[in-house]
Amino acid sequence: MKKRRNISISVLLIFGMFVCMLTGCSGKSGKEEEVTEIEILQYKQEAAAYFEKVEEKFNATHKNIRLKIESPNDASTIMRTRFIREDYPDIIGIGGDINYSYFLDAEILMDISDYKGLDEIKESYKEIDKNLEFVPTDGVYAVPYAGNAAGILYNKKIFEEHGWKIPQTWSELMNLCDEIQAAGLQPFTMGFKDTWTCLAPWNGLAVDLAPSDVCRQVNQGKTTFTENYREVAEKMLQLLSYGPKDPFAYNYNDACTAFARGEAVMYPIGSYAVPQIQSVNPDMEIDSFVFPGSDKKEENTLNSGIDLQFCVTKECKNKEAAYEVLDFLLEDENVQDYLNEQNSVPCKEGAFELSPMLDGVRQYIEEENMADYQDHYYPSEMAVDAQIQTLLIDKDIDAFLKKFDKDWQRYNRDIIQKVQKYEAEQTHSK
Repeated sequence: MKKRRNISISVLLIFGMFVCMLTGCSGKSGKEEEVTEIEILQYKQEAAAYFEKVEEKFNATHKNIRLKIESPNDASTIMRTRFIREDYPDIIGIGGDINYSYFLDAEILMDISDYKGLDEIKESYKEIDKNLEFVPTDGVYAVPYAGNAAGILYNKKIFEEHGWKIPQTWSELMNLCDEIQAAGLQPFTMGFKDTWTCLAPWNGLAVDLAPSDVCRQVNQGKTTFTENYREVAEKMLQLLSYGPKDPFAYNYNDACTAFARGEAVMYPIGSYAVPQIQSVNPDMEIDSFVFPGSDKKEENTLNSGIDLQFCVTKECKNKEAAYEVLDFLLEDENVQDYLNEQNSVPCKEGAFELSPMLDGVRQYIEEENMADYQDHYYPSEMAVDAQIQTLLIDKDIDAFLKKFDKDWQRYNRDIIQKVQKYEAEQTHSK
């Protein structure tokens, strides 16, 4: 009996080895589908908590795709480093700015014209992306996800107490500032110690006073910034008299804190500043209005750009899986969660609930009466924010404009050559 038992065990072991060979010894059915990993590298570090939830939610509901989302500090630098090493994520999350232009020009991004989710994206934001192309390019390379809005934030309670109305022209804004000062209050808070904050009022004025495609026109050799930015520079200097005595002594956090504490009635900044302000004063009633840079009401438009968009890289091995991830991100529930956390504007069509601080610009959003930030076209090497700060300190408009034009030619030499070559080819083909 003992010998027979040993033979039976041997037979079972051999049979078990045979089964393992058939199934790959995985302990699972050989018919099980392979799991595809999709990696997103996105630059909105302040939204890292949101993307952690998205990753967890997606992986809990999808068996054949595993989503991995990275939200590192200085993501733009990390992206460039990985691109140089040819270590490409499947999807990148970036803003609609010159970095997108560079990545597109380097032919790193995949043409996703066949992605059906694009049908739900607002035309105004798709147009913003097309305008960021150095030269017109066939195809679509990004899915705009969330925008932001920049104008003037204001203390709703103080406005109501004094019966002040929202200004709709530059003259009305200046008159309002005079009224606020007459009431013993400071019209604006400013944090110009941080040079990047100088761009907020600059963009708000430029979107009304200069052509939306002025940078393209300069690259084409049709105009100069001296011809288009003088009024913008003049009105930037006018704003200084309605701010703190030394606006260069305060950084961004200082300005947000001053506004939260009621030390100023208005703040020329974007919607992105609201979380920082409310961290100091959670109960503050904040609303916003479009920066009225022009004396013609109809010329004023909302300064809104693409704050976050998703691009599939050319090296993505599974486009269908990447599209499934994009579908998930664009589900109304996930879009609304992002809007709630970031006080953003949806790039997707739909009945989304906006933050109360966007009430004053809601009509512009609904009518898609928006234009992109001009600084989205500025090369970072040119340090335009620092140039604007110098303008505000030195108050020398001529020197500022001369340097702007000179530096533009210096830092955009290759792009200018590319644009003008394209224009020459188009003219010749006619």
